[in-house]
Amino acid sequence: MKDIRKNWLLYAMFLPVAVYFIVFAYIPMTGIVMSFESYTRRGGMFFSEWVGFDNFHYFFASGKAWLVTRNTMVYNLMFLGCYTFFSIVAAVFLSEIRNKWFKKVSQTLMFLPYFISWVTVSAFVYNFLNYEYGIVNKILRFFDLQAIDIYSNTHYWYFLLPFLYVWKWVGYGSILYLAAIVGIDQEIYEAATIDGASRFQRITRITLPLLKPTMVILILLGLGRIMRGEFDMFYQLIGNNGLLMDATDIIDTLAFRSLMGSADFGMASSVGVYQSVLTLIIILTANWLVRKYDKDQALF
Repeated sequence: MKDIRKNWLLYAMFLPVAVYFIVFAYIPMTGIVMSFESYTRRGGMFFSEWVGFDNFHYFFASGKAWLVTRNTMVYNLMFLGCYTFFSIVAAVFLSEIRNKWFKKVSQTLMFLPYFISWVTVSAFVYNFLNYEYGIVNKILRFFDLQAIDIYSNTHYWYFLLPFLYVWKWVGYGSILYLAAIVGIDQEIYEAATIDGASRFQRITRITLPLLKPTMVILILLGLGRIMRGEFDMFYQLIGNNGLLMDATDIIDTLAFRSLMGSADFGMASSVGVYQSVLTLIIILTANWLVRKYDKDQALF
């Protein structure tokens, strides 16, 4: 209480954040109990039949557990790697642009996709890549080339999904890294210039090494979401397309179909618990490895 009275302004600023997480994160965790029940509306959350680990057994016995876990991890690792790389590249290029007008226009155009919903993006993709009347296939047919049936072939999506993810998020990510670049002491660059360092050498010897702490923190935060796929992205772009299901089905879409298709609350909840436990293990392991390498750059 003494500390609260001393730093009451800081606690007052933190209060809305605390209320948000209590209401939307901690209180809903009571729903975990449904993972161990055969949930019915009549019995409710606390009075439905207790079935122990039967929901988890069904999830693993269905053969979907490894498939959706693999897809979720593979796609999120691809997203995280591409997003980090292109965000840093974009931030470095923006920091090197001297024309203020061109810099503002470029940054605005890069940030614009962040505000476009995945529903809109899916409509664009469908109209561009539809086999029968898509713009891309019309151009291919005009030049007597074979049309691409992208909604029936899984291998295209391993490239298309990361591309769309980077296109949508790279503008937002570049702002984070650009803010870190702006915070670098300009006297370091001036000293390097006096010593004869080229622009490329200033980037590789000063900018990138000093971006490492920011990059490590953002990667660790990204790993915290590695088991939580971009549900909006996958569901809007793929939907319930059975031809693409094995290559694009992730944990979130499986839980959604379990809930909406069969109203199996227990199954959907058990999938969510499995997802959260794996996420916890991954972030603790990643943070432990970072602490072994450099304690100051770890999250905790």
